[in-house]
This record gives sequence, C-alpha cells and structure tokens, in this order.
Amino acid sequence: MLDWDDLRVFLAITRHRTLSGAARQLHVTQSTVGRRLAAMQATLGVRLLQRTADGFQLTLAGEAILPNAKRVEAAALEVEQAVAGQDVRLEGTVRVATTQLVGSHLLAAGFAALHARNTAIVVEVMAHAPIDPLSRNEADISVQMVRFEHHDVVMRSLGVMQFGLYGSLGYFDRCGEPDLESGAAGHRLIGLVESIDLPPLAGWTTEFLGRAQFVMKSDSYELQHGAAMSGSGLAVLPRFRADCEPELRRVAVPLPPPAAEIWLGVHRDNRKNPRVRVVLDTIAAAVRSRAFDLDPAAVRSVPTNAAD
Repeated sequence: MLDWDDLRVFLAITRHRTLSGAARQLHVTQSTVGRRLAAMQATLGVRLLQRTADGFQLTLAGEAILPNAKRVEAAALEVEQAVAGQDVRLEGTVRVATTQLVGSHLLAAGFAALHARNTAIVVEVMAHAPIDPLSRNEADISVQMVRFEHHDVVMRSLGVMQFGLYGSLGYFDRCGEPDLESGAAGHRLIGLVESIDLPPLAGWTTEFLGRAQFVMKSDSYELQHGAAMSGSGLAVLPRFRADCEPELRRVAVPLPPPAAEIWLGVHRDNRKNPRVRVVLDTIAAAVRSRAFDLDPAAVRSVPTNAAD
C-alpha cells in the first residue's frame, strides 16, 4: 500500500528535479528523500523517475501516475485546511514564507511587538520559502514581491519597494562613474540569479547596464548588499536598505529602476483563523509603518545622498 509521505516526496522531486531541492521543501534530509523514492518505486515495481544530467525526469510510468498523485495531494490539503479553519485558539504556530530581506528588515520588529503582547503564538519564518507554499500548505501566510496566481489565495498589496543603483565610495574611486547611456561598459555588476529576477528589473538592468561585466550573482539581496559594500561592483538594491549606508552612493540614472509591489497572501480557508489573523495584521502594520522608507521617491523630492 502506498504511503502518503512517499507520494509527497515523488511530487517534490518532480517540481524541483533534484533530491536536495525536494529535501528543502519537505524539511527532511536528502537521504530521506532518496530512501522514500526508492521505497515507492519498490512498492509499485516500476521506475517513476530517471536521473539525467538536467536532474530527475519522469518516466512513462511516472507521467501516468502524476495526475493521480496531484489529486491525492489536493484532497489531503483540503482536509488539512478544513481542520485548520476550525481552530479558534489564539495560540500555536503560524508559518510565514518570505525572503531574508523582508523577514529581517520589515517583519522582525513587528513580530517582536506581537510577542510582547502574546507569547502563545509562535511565528515560524521560512526565509527560503518553497515554490508556491500556500497552495501546498507549506505555509499559512506568504509575503512576496510578485502577485499570487493561485485562485485560492486571498491577497492584498502592502506597498511599494523602490530600488536604486549603488556602488561603494571605494568602488567609484577605483572605477569612476558608469556611463549608463553606453551600458556601463568597463564596470562590474552584482545581480540576482536569473531564476528569481523580477522581470521588469531584469529588463532595466539589461537596458542600462548591458555592457557591464557580471562578477557575482546571488539569490539574496542581503548578499548583494554586502558585496556592494565591499566594493565588488554596482548593484541594484532596495532603497530602504541602501540609502542609509554612508559607504554606498546611489547613481543618478536616466530612468529609475522599476519598483516592486509587496504582496501579502493567505489561503482562503485560513484567513479567518484567529492566530493567523493576528499575524496577518502584524505583518501589514509592520510593512506599512515603513512606507516612507520603502518608497522614498513618493514622499520626498530631494534624496539624502544622490540625485534621482
């Protein structure tokens, strides 16, 4: 008889195509993922996934059972969400999926204020959230910089995050000012890995920094921030973080980088759960309290350390 945990492993591998990616999503070890997959294939007597140079690929047998596995997953999530909706206690764990940047610099202070009032609610923050965490019940709440696409997610906009192009004072002393009209030829660039680029921001980077040389890419704005502070190169950074750094200077640009909207999402069945509601309100208040920092272009015409 098939084990539901084996099916979850199978689905996670099909989504991430690696054992390590599936392990991060499921919060287990890579060896556990491999063992579960082997157990499922042994039970069925057929190979479901084939390891290739590009990661795991479905075999014909795997493709045949994939729709059924997804239906089982959807049914299990409906049961979990229905049970969660009946929980009216103002205590317990609330799982929040977000990024390191948002969690550390926008939400942490709000959670501290929440815990000063109520220590019975435990906030579990996933700073490296799995793909689509709400639809698979990996999180109760998600805060992200792209709109949610799942129809069962109730979402609202919390505000706008503005970006700027920055370099360290030492970097400009060594390399001079970038000529953005010519694509910043001769300059070094720190950027996001392609898989998480915000499309408008990636397009802006290509237009104005297309001739700069990438020296580092990361999936973390925090790491980019640190690299720019160290003088590695130019980086497009959130203004609320970089404007207050005396060692960074914002470059005057022909057109400001596109802003990102901050979205708060919760699964439709969980939004009225009291403890989830408390954390939702805490997150919304925490982000909106930083509105002037997040969107300085909207509230002051003269920036503190550079011209727009």
